[in-house]
Amino acid sequence: MPESTSYPRRTSRWLAALALTLGASSLMAAELIPFSASYAADMKSIPVNGEANHSLVSNEDGTWTLNFNAGMFVARLTEQSTLRLEEDRVIPLTYKYERRGLGRGRETTQTFDWTNEQVTGVHKEDPFSLPTEPGLLDKTTYQLALQRDLMAGKTDMYYRVVDGDSIDDYHFRVTGNKRVTTRVGQFDAVEVDRVREPDSKRQTTLWFAKDFNYLLVRLMQTETDGQEYRIMLKEATLNGEPVVGTPVGGGE
Repeated sequence: MPESTSYPRRTSRWLAALALTLGASSLMAAELIPFSASYAADMKSIPVNGEANHSLVSNEDGTWTLNFNAGMFVARLTEQSTLRLEEDRVIPLTYKYERRGLGRGRETTQTFDWTNEQVTGVHKEDPFSLPTEPGLLDKTTYQLALQRDLMAGKTDMYYRVVDGDSIDDYHFRVTGNKRVTTRVGQFDAVEVDRVREPDSKRQTTLWFAKDFNYLLVRLMQTETDGQEYRIMLKEATLNGEPVVGTPVGGGE
């Protein structure tokens, strides 16, 4: 396939990578903290750069809204979740996904009815219904749970996530610590891998800043075709205060 025609497919995978891995980055064990963050992204061997922005804001009724959008090449992706914190647990309420610009657009909506123990919605224009279960999350709120678990000192994390119109298992493991360089300085970060099937060629590694409520500061993903995606923090605020690492001196 000519490289030019492969751009949209690779762009789609890049957007999916951001959607699965960029989430709220500012939370503490007993509370959520408003935040905003922007990231620069690139794809190795392809001269196209992208960006992503996400934010967590509180609502007057005590719920929270998590917004995410990303763009690269001719594609745009947006996600929005509403959630609440209950007994130190993240509880999803609604989720919406929308992708535009890569051929036919795609939308997914999910509504979590915890009283009637059902998740209902529409995926690829088809309605669906699933039973809820304790700890069930959506594709953005699981990231909140991951960062809260990292702050609690956990090193092996499992989540049940409504992904499209089915429930999938997500598994993450802490693999070490690293000094990470970004556009806003260096951070002492914990390194986390997404654990996949032993024969999977996909690899995802994330780095979270330990001194900034486990803000996601860097990500690298390798796809089955060997294409690499790299995402780096370029600007962020936690509770209105700017996030700034230590000055870069001699690299990582």
